[in-house]
Amino acid sequence: MLSRARNISQSKLKPILHQSFLTKITSPHLQLHPTKALKAPTTTTSSFFSSQPTNTAPPPLSSSLALTRDGNYDEATPKLTVCPGCGVLMQDTNPKQPGYFIRPSQNLNKVRKSHLVHVANESEFSNSLKKGGLVVFEAENETSEVKKHEKPVVCARCHALRHYGKVKDVTVENLLPDFDFDHTVGRRLMSASGARSVVLMVVDAADFDGSFPRKVAKMVSDTAEENERAWKEGKSGNVPRVVLVVTKIDLLPSSLSPTRFEHWVRQRAREDGISKITKLHFVSAVKNWGLKSLIDDVVDLAGKRGNVWAIGAQNAGKSTLLNAIAKSVDAGRGGDGEEKNIVSHLTEAPVPGTTLGIVRVEGVLPAQAKLFDTPGLLNPNQITTRLTREEQKLVNINKELKPRTYRIKAGHSIHIAGLMRMDVEESSVESIYVTVWASQYLPLHLGKTENACTMVEKHFGRQLQPPIGEKRVEELGKWVRKEFHVSGSSWDSSSVDIAAAGLGWFSVGLKGEAALGVWTYEGVDIVLRNALLPYRSQVFEVAGFTVSKIISKADQSLNKSKRLNEAKRKPRESEGAIHLKSSLSTIDSVSSSC
Repeated sequence: MLSRARNISQSKLKPILHQSFLTKITSPHLQLHPTKALKAPTTTTSSFFSSQPTNTAPPPLSSSLALTRDGNYDEATPKLTVCPGCGVLMQDTNPKQPGYFIRPSQNLNKVRKSHLVHVANESEFSNSLKKGGLVVFEAENETSEVKKHEKPVVCARCHALRHYGKVKDVTVENLLPDFDFDHTVGRRLMSASGARSVVLMVVDAADFDGSFPRKVAKMVSDTAEENERAWKEGKSGNVPRVVLVVTKIDLLPSSLSPTRFEHWVRQRAREDGISKITKLHFVSAVKNWGLKSLIDDVVDLAGKRGNVWAIGAQNAGKSTLLNAIAKSVDAGRGGDGEEKNIVSHLTEAPVPGTTLGIVRVEGVLPAQAKLFDTPGLLNPNQITTRLTREEQKLVNINKELKPRTYRIKAGHSIHIAGLMRMDVEESSVESIYVTVWASQYLPLHLGKTENACTMVEKHFGRQLQPPIGEKRVEELGKWVRKEFHVSGSSWDSSSVDIAAAGLGWFSVGLKGEAALGVWTYEGVDIVLRNALLPYRSQVFEVAGFTVSKIISKADQSLNKSKRLNEAKRKPRESEGAIHLKSSLSTIDSVSSSC
């Protein structure tokens, strides 16, 4: 060993000596006293799915538990078995079952080396090695050092969403049963006894009616009225508090009046089923707008032992909001924001249905109060539920909305991609103003209504995308019409909106009356409401196609490839023509010679 050590640099010497002595621990003359046996470094973290000593194994999960969406609400369910990103129960045996994860490798060499003193700061041989002893590591220091920088292990689906923005195998999550809100959350909200309930109802500002959970709103309102009557009669009555959170307000134009917006939201919420709103908040999780006041109200309403439930439609932004709340609370307590003391690792992705089970977010609320993220509620009447991932990218609004305004007469139609159309059938005035509020990536078209029927055959799936491709037009379903009669008192501002769930809306401004026909796919919700954004663009769109950036780039690349193919084809055709001409000349010459 000493002769080998002389030929090795000092930087590599100590690890080799250290490993050599460790490998000889079982030799008889180096056996330690039983009371002084070597303790291998251990790492204790908040999840047994992280690196563990070799003698520790996760508890087996039964097949019945693996296919539920209850998450870690129940105290009897070990929270360490639940994915901290989506709430699904985790397992590492079958990649074709929900909750599969890859167990991290147990690389303890890095931990050992991190506790070795640099060779430059020691003599050539340490005193412990000279005496024939071994280095014993302190597990407590090691644990705190590793835990500080350790990230939680999540399921393979969450890993794919976080790093690639998509689910690799959608058939796996289809094995899970549908989330039964009434059984899992509803029965707890309707209970007249137990901990205080606070409903954090999250609604998307850019798709208010499409993302508003009407069924939950009615259930909570009925429960509140019934339990309040019982409480007044001296009986047990747990009255749920509703905190309506309108998120993604950074997508609305900054010129929108907060007072007008609040009045509009309260009116729409009443019409959609909420009888009483305890608190109303407008927030942006991306820009941290309104988070502090929201946190203060939630803490106050939850008390010491209350349960707070974040509820909303799929892709409404619940998980993003809760992560932002956790980060804000941690920063207020002196955390650095990057390595949070409060652990909230909910998976965020622009994919509907990211959260699969109930996830308990620890450390945000004081005392014994609990905060839960719940799976997004499916609204089958949202058009986004029918679209592919690529089509959803075009429809999703991720930047501040900009108005696109048309000045049109009766007998004309406006298309929003291949998803929605509005016909001005009759009007008491010469012209009306129609403003489109939708994703900037969606192409528009203005033309005569008499030519609108041919648009489906000629342009849907091509110039008007989504749907992407002609086959997708048939897959989306039947194209149906709804009739609306509208009136207004001013051309300067819009009076009413006609909104499609999950897509966007037409704002109509006129001084008179008009009959409108609105077309979309069968089953998609279309609502008539007071105008959310009364403003219009000062520059009007022209007739024909208003091509989006994505479609324009796709057309450019397609035309470029066509030109290249034609350029390659022409020389070949000319060569073939020359060869054919020479062959014919030869034949003619032969024939003439005969």
